[in-house]
Amino acid sequence: MPDFAFAKPALPKTGALALLIAEGEAPWPAADSASSGGIARALKAAEFTGKKGQSCTILAPAMSGATMSRIVAVGLGKASEITQLGAEEAGGTAAALLAREPHATVAAQGLPAGLAAAVATGMALRAWRFDRYRTTEKDSEKPRLAKVTVLTDDAAAARAAHAPMAAVADGVFLTRELVAEPPNVLNPAELAQRCRRLEALGVKVEIFGPKELKKLGFGAMLGVAQGSANEPRMVVMHWNGAGTRRGARKEAAAPLAFIGKGVTFDSGGISIKPAGGMEDMKWDMGGAGTVVGLMAALAGRKARVNAVGLVGLVENMPSGTAQRPSDVVKTASGQTVEVINTDAEGRLVLADVVWYCQHRFAPRFMIDLATLTGAIIIALGHDFAGVFSNDDALSKQLQEAGEATGEKLWRMPLGEAYDKQLKSDIADMKNVGGRPGGAITAAQFIQRFVNGKPWAHLDIAGTAWSSKDAACVPKGATAFGVRLLDRLVADHYEK
Repeated sequence: MPDFAFAKPALPKTGALALLIAEGEAPWPAADSASSGGIARALKAAEFTGKKGQSCTILAPAMSGATMSRIVAVGLGKASEITQLGAEEAGGTAAALLAREPHATVAAQGLPAGLAAAVATGMALRAWRFDRYRTTEKDSEKPRLAKVTVLTDDAAAARAAHAPMAAVADGVFLTRELVAEPPNVLNPAELAQRCRRLEALGVKVEIFGPKELKKLGFGAMLGVAQGSANEPRMVVMHWNGAGTRRGARKEAAAPLAFIGKGVTFDSGGISIKPAGGMEDMKWDMGGAGTVVGLMAALAGRKARVNAVGLVGLVENMPSGTAQRPSDVVKTASGQTVEVINTDAEGRLVLADVVWYCQHRFAPRFMIDLATLTGAIIIALGHDFAGVFSNDDALSKQLQEAGEATGEKLWRMPLGEAYDKQLKSDIADMKNVGGRPGGAITAAQFIQRFVNGKPWAHLDIAGTAWSSKDAACVPKGATAFGVRLLDRLVADHYEK
């Protein structure tokens, strides 16, 4: 990961240079003059116009008084329409083009300080790399970018704006790391201990083991876990950034609650998955990973809000002790569930954790995240996550935050007709409602444990992992939801 610095505009003598150019504007005059107009001519020849997402590379350009290895131009789009997300994506594009350069300078002068800071954030988000288990990679294959200097008209303001953005990026990196870890390393106990590290940021962490979960009546979650040698955990993380000042309104002191499904490996249990692609099921803890990263982000930037993050951590494995199709389990709410399919396990974990959360904390709202259903991928592909909610205002806030951060949501329906699909002949409900509307009936199942609390369910099965690079997201774990939920908190819930 490169180190970032902010400085007043000055043409560098060496290294690589990234020019951020708005649509229809000329390249940085200082650089173009040093090249005797060569940069402008090269960009014209390449038909570079500064459109959003457009890029062009000039290798080893001749520069008066400077020896540059390369110059890259990145389009910002129309100057009047540049957003924080657009600046981040421009930075991410520049980082990808400059990955082999040890040092790069980014000409962001003319942009407001906040947008210059966003450029640096986008570069960091794209430059992140999970290489813990690479032992034979050649130096020629490794990225080299170690230092980035962002040129801006107000370096001090850009540094100040960048600090909270960097804290959120650190939360993103934590989530990506957790989701990328192999399941033989990141079992429920290990993931719980990784959560414990948030105490260094001021987060209070509670870890509940099998005995505590049994005492709490977590029959649904324990049923999922009973086939694995790796015992389950529930972790509760508290960030008390708003405190409980005298005279504060009760609802303002009540926490926001974020809940994550954490199936560290999902074989499907007795209803075992096909072998092809089963390796992807290491990221079935993506919802929990997002909650952990979000709590790190809120604490890292000292968000003025009270928040709790709860993650239910299990491994779903087939064995002689595994849960069987047709088993009936009793949830923490007292409701019973007939388990029709042991591969519909995430909703069983969430049933107990969601009930516990609303019962213990009486939060202002609950948002759960889960890589819950393949059905949501069939419905929305990999560009949107599904949001299901019993609260129109919360759903709208979430969708707006998604648009602002590029982590987009599409609202899906809920309704009595779907709920009826969960009717069981011998218990209060089944854990599946059949193939039609599979993502919806999964959300209906979770809603039965919400107890009327404002709630939203984010099905991130299609967005937690990416098979290709994007501007600010390298191939692999995306950390979808960390920036979205941090933006939700910042825009609507901080004091």
